[in-house]
Amino acid sequence: MNSNEYITDIIKAQKKGIAKGIYSVCTANEFVIEAVLENAKTEKNFVLIESTCNQVNQFGGYTGMRPCDFKNFIHNIARKAGFPAERLILGGDHLGPNPWKDEDAKRAMQKAGRLIKEYIMAGYTKIHIDTSMYLADDPGKGIERLDDNLIARRGAELALQAEKSYQEFKKKNPQAEPPLYVIGSEVPVPGGAEEKEEELAVTGPADFNQTIDLFKKYFYDNELQEAWKRVIAIVVQPGVEFGTDYVLDYNREKARDLSSCLEDYQNLVFEAHSTDYQQSELLRKMVEDGFCILKVGPALTYALREALFALECMERELLAGNREKLSDLQKTLDRVMVENPADWEKYYDGSKNEIRLARKYSLSDRIRYYWAEPEVIEAANRLIKNLESRQIPLTLISQFMPEQYKKIRKGLLSNEVLNLIKDKIAAVISDYSQAVGVQ
Repeated sequence: MNSNEYITDIIKAQKKGIAKGIYSVCTANEFVIEAVLENAKTEKNFVLIESTCNQVNQFGGYTGMRPCDFKNFIHNIARKAGFPAERLILGGDHLGPNPWKDEDAKRAMQKAGRLIKEYIMAGYTKIHIDTSMYLADDPGKGIERLDDNLIARRGAELALQAEKSYQEFKKKNPQAEPPLYVIGSEVPVPGGAEEKEEELAVTGPADFNQTIDLFKKYFYDNELQEAWKRVIAIVVQPGVEFGTDYVLDYNREKARDLSSCLEDYQNLVFEAHSTDYQQSELLRKMVEDGFCILKVGPALTYALREALFALECMERELLAGNREKLSDLQKTLDRVMVENPADWEKYYDGSKNEIRLARKYSLSDRIRYYWAEPEVIEAANRLIKNLESRQIPLTLISQFMPEQYKKIRKGLLSNEVLNLIKDKIAAVISDYSQAVGVQ
């Protein structure tokens, strides 16, 4: 079975009333990706890992990686984890003109087309096309929502570029799978909301149907009938979100009218963004209601942050008499964030102390943008090295990582530092595995 067959089988099962799905890991953090792959290694399922247009693009994005680089990055981690490359699915998230939305439409769309091409030529097979944002010379900017016709027309233009790129890619790679598409204009903000929301309106059936009708029209206008058959999902707003210190939980009743719309479409399911921090039983309900593709990212790096901060507490206890050897990870992180505030400052407000706490503990987890900074890498490596050179007392693990302590006592986990970190991340993955029917 190839990756396209795996995903289409999920959709077929869903249409038969079997609650199946797939979770999508949206991160470039090596710790997280390795934990995800190790967790899935013994299962016979595929793993979907996605990169966004801001994260990875033809200019390097904020990771410094182009699509081909990200592919190699993921495959190298897979080899290290012993995970079969044939069970990896690479997806492109929010692919469109968003990184260049301050430029005029012609220039921004040209760059978006090049972005799509590089993703396809790198072998990505799940493509989320996102053209929902205003561009610099679009009329009505800041006054009203971008016209749905324009969103769909631009989306079809990028799909045409994807199809042309796939034909070019296939000439050198005859076994290459054609891209599967995700469309939709009601796209939540990547990485969590900037302002606190009390409640989000669930996508209405009329908006859902109109989006499909318009995208289909423009796909057909561009002679993309075959590509339209490979549109597998639509991004909608199920009413879930998270921010600095809150989570909006899924409410099945409020999403019931939207969910019922899927009965009219035999090959479509929903893709849900911002599902981070949803309770496990709510994730399962989402899958049962047709939200078969669950995107998760910040919750995984949040778990990584919790693990490393807990380990630093243990380090301070163990090296209390050797202050100069301490990693000072938290201090280093905060200093680097304060010196380079672009990736967090618009997300956090309040008093000086409230902002300080948000930098460290926010559910938005803007810390995730700083783990690759050289000083932070050095501090994290020192922390791990300090603890690897010692036997961590179970009493400290009990104090600072109680769930991992319970597993150690049951013989389910060893107390090596890296295992403690990965198990913290795996606890989040487990909720998603159960929700999509893997476990």
